[in-house]
Amino acid sequence: MNQVAIGIDIGGTNTVFGFINREGKCLVEDSIPTQKHGEIEKYLEELFSEIDKHIACFGPDLEIVGIGIGAPNGNFYNGTIEHAGNLRWDGVIPLAQMVEDHFKVPTFLTNDANAAAIGEMIYGGAKGMKNFMVITLGTGLGSGIVVNGELLYGHDGFAGEVGHMLVRPGGRHCGCGRRGCLETYVSATGVKRTAQKLMAKYREESVLRDVPFNQLNAKLVNDAATGGDKIAIETFEYTGQMLGLALANAVAVTNPEAIFLFGGLAKAGDLIFKPTQHHMEENMLNIFKNKVKLLPSGLKSNAAILGASALVWKELENDEKFLNKTINHA
Repeated sequence: MNQVAIGIDIGGTNTVFGFINREGKCLVEDSIPTQKHGEIEKYLEELFSEIDKHIACFGPDLEIVGIGIGAPNGNFYNGTIEHAGNLRWDGVIPLAQMVEDHFKVPTFLTNDANAAAIGEMIYGGAKGMKNFMVITLGTGLGSGIVVNGELLYGHDGFAGEVGHMLVRPGGRHCGCGRRGCLETYVSATGVKRTAQKLMAKYREESVLRDVPFNQLNAKLVNDAATGGDKIAIETFEYTGQMLGLALANAVAVTNPEAIFLFGGLAKAGDLIFKPTQHHMEENMLNIFKNKVKLLPSGLKSNAAILGASALVWKELENDEKFLNKTINHA
């Protein structure tokens, strides 16, 4: 019997899903376009159809123990996606209930960064850790914070928005409607904006000057920095400075054992890790200095769906602990 959790990661472009066993092995992976349908019902109809096809291929040898979903603006408490700006569906969507109604198995939903944190705990570098943070560096900046072995959700499910800490009051415009949020400086789009600003400020030659703004991206800046381009190197230095300052503040609040950097921008390696580590330590309270590890994510392939599926295993584990405790006290 193949016992699996289905992990679903809803991205702005594609929705990826996979069948993941308890050891983190992906038995099936597939995807559908996220933005194809303007109505949530039509989107789910296609998603359900594709998942059902794979279920049929396994036949009776497959047991689905639950479904985990990582989504923008996902509220774990309510199982809802709430006013997600980068999705086509407006308002509050009771997605977990809609999925559970179709598959008849427990379904859990959270935001994508929280899913990454649970994935890090179950399958990645945070195994055995009780206090850590995961910072996801993609188009924006997400974060998942684990305290005493549990995700920090806060009063109504939206705690841990490190990307929307104000780091430059009156600074860059953010998609949330405010100005100066961390993710406008530390993200793939933030890197692009910084590179453009530095090219306007300095006269140094740079291969980036030949790239039209609408074609400029973080990968090109990364490639240029690797080749010794001064503007590109300074871009990553500034990005690491902004991230390091913010993490020093976050450490003062959560006191983590480690901080994991996850996502496309984290693949820049030392270009982002070295300045971040330097500025984090430089601005850290003395009681925290040299105690917090800054690490790359331990999740390699299938990271997004591993994180989503890990949500299932984590919640089932919590249920088992509660059941055992109840039995022992009976």
